[in-house]
Amino acid sequence: MSEVKEIKANLTNMIKIRGGKFLMGSDNFYPEEKPVHEVTVSEFYMDKYEVTNEQYEKFVNETGYVTVAERPLAPEDYPTVDPALLAPGALIFQKSKGPVNLDDYHNWWRWVPGTCWKHPKGPDSSIKGREKYPVVHIAYEDAEAYAKWIGKELPSEAEWEFAARGGLDGKNFTWGDEDVQYSKPMGNTWQGEFPYQNLLVDEYEGASPVGSFEPNGYGLYDMAGNVWEWTSDWYVAHLDESADEFKTCCTPAVNPRVTSPGGSFDVRQPQIKIPRKVVKAVHIYVRRIIA
Repeated sequence: MSEVKEIKANLTNMIKIRGGKFLMGSDNFYPEEKPVHEVTVSEFYMDKYEVTNEQYEKFVNETGYVTVAERPLAPEDYPTVDPALLAPGALIFQKSKGPVNLDDYHNWWRWVPGTCWKHPKGPDSSIKGREKYPVVHIAYEDAEAYAKWIGKELPSEAEWEFAARGGLDGKNFTWGDEDVQYSKPMGNTWQGEFPYQNLLVDEYEGASPVGSFEPNGYGLYDMAGNVWEWTSDWYVAHLDESADEFKTCCTPAVNPRVTSPGGSFDVRQPQIKIPRKVVKAVHIYVRRIIA
């Protein structure tokens, strides 16, 4: 998948990533990122910027595509949920008034019917004037549909991380080891006490237009911060890597991928049978590569 082939897609605003060996993961942050392990990826191309509202709108206008957030939910899939909550919509971030329990995301996410990519802050909002902002409220299948339409595909987790590092192998951030977000912001992230105090050192309350901060060593923008970005891999906790039904991204390998959803269910929520994909960065969307 990662080999460079004859390309029909437009390479404008894409960067060739030559591939190689790198140390994937981190022992310093989230437990699921452990252990650090050596991985090799082949050469591939990556978009310089996150996909914008303007780009996604062109896709929708030309294909008539309807995103997941715009589709009614089937009552039989949610038998215990109030039917009034099954209207199409999405979650919107909402600051709390003070410190809250960080184990409960309901303290800062609010379900709002009518919210979708073209109404990102609720049914009365629009993307007018936000054409260069990254598109949000995009489910995995929405991202995949866009990528296929434009002649590209989503990167694997290993490819995404290799590209995000920008040649700085083993560093804590895409720009190095020092956290400079309170002195010279290198990306759009939260500064202050989450989820009630945002000091706005980076000058952005929510998302920022693509390319608002310096690129990494490969010339890629927003590889840390701004919005979350989908990868093609199913999520697998490192503790599950002994399972046989999937190939994990957590062992030394060449172009590793997790191709089966078998180990991607959240063991902390056994009542929710929804397989999960890996998302990267700090907030909601995608980067793509050539097939």
